[in-house]
Amino acid sequence: MPPKKARIKDIALLAGVSIGTVDRVLHERGEVAERTREKVMRIARELDYSPNFIARALKTSKRLNIVSLLPEATEDNLFWIRHPQGMERAVNELEPFPVNLIQVTFDLLDENDFQKKTIKVLNLHPDGIILAPIFKTESISFCEKLTKRKIPFVFVDGFIKETKFLAYIGEDIFHSGRVAGQLADMITPAGKDILVVNLARNIQNVHHLNNRTQGFLSYFPESGKNRGNKLNISIPNTEPETIKTEMDRVFTQNPEIGAIFITGSKSYKIADYITNKGLKSVNIIGYDLLEKNIAYLKSGIIKFLIGQRPEEQTYQGVKKLFEFLTQSKIPERIEYLPVDVVTSENVKFFL
Repeated sequence: MPPKKARIKDIALLAGVSIGTVDRVLHERGEVAERTREKVMRIARELDYSPNFIARALKTSKRLNIVSLLPEATEDNLFWIRHPQGMERAVNELEPFPVNLIQVTFDLLDENDFQKKTIKVLNLHPDGIILAPIFKTESISFCEKLTKRKIPFVFVDGFIKETKFLAYIGEDIFHSGRVAGQLADMITPAGKDILVVNLARNIQNVHHLNNRTQGFLSYFPESGKNRGNKLNISIPNTEPETIKTEMDRVFTQNPEIGAIFITGSKSYKIADYITNKGLKSVNIIGYDLLEKNIAYLKSGIIKFLIGQRPEEQTYQGVKKLFEFLTQSKIPERIEYLPVDVVTSENVKFFL
């Protein structure tokens, strides 16, 4: 016999609440205590609850507006060029259904531009949102507005636990920092110093880079063999002259640096500096399979790159929003993707 289909009544019984409470949680109607909401959603996932076919058909007759709010892909910020490809692939697969994707982008270096674009997004009357919460303070404020309007949102490239997000798809940021720490520990002499470089104007508000740094540094007291100094600098922009000034200063003060960990995707910017200075003994670990990063990986200047699967993040994000909006299917709230460690020997398998 086929397994019995879960009903709202079953969820209510296991959660110890009324059927009306379960209905309010699943369909976001009325106020429900956060602890109750989380319990109901957890049980719904465990039971693989979904409404009946007629209900699904009724809900999919409405055109869905899914809006993304992601950083703009520029010549200096090519990491974000692949995120739209994942969303477009998901929408193409959903072609029989009325799904409309609207892409809104913001300046990765400008919190004010992000705030302006959040207003634009709300004016589009979205049914669901794909969001990269780069700026923590501004993202929290925006998510509070989304929650108040009962607009579900899915995070990519990082999540903010203080918000009521529907799902997150991406790396375990803290853990990927620890992986980078282990890699640095493997290739750095025990007495050499290790430098962490954040290429960000306001690092305190760019939470994903902070989390990577914390993960990286946490590895050494617990497991690392390296006993050199762990240095940490933030460079406010990626202009070559700014990078040269900041890196010259830190190398002058700390000539025993043996490895550099770059927390973001612009590893090639630091590789440019290392190449120009002829610092062949300094190893680099960075993020993301950008063309310039890959060139330095193949040449040996960059020893390791950590891949984040940007297309997979946004592809899964659209699919989870669609299933929630059309089937009331409750997704896993946090879905970590594998931490891809890429070397010159295996890079071809990731392209």
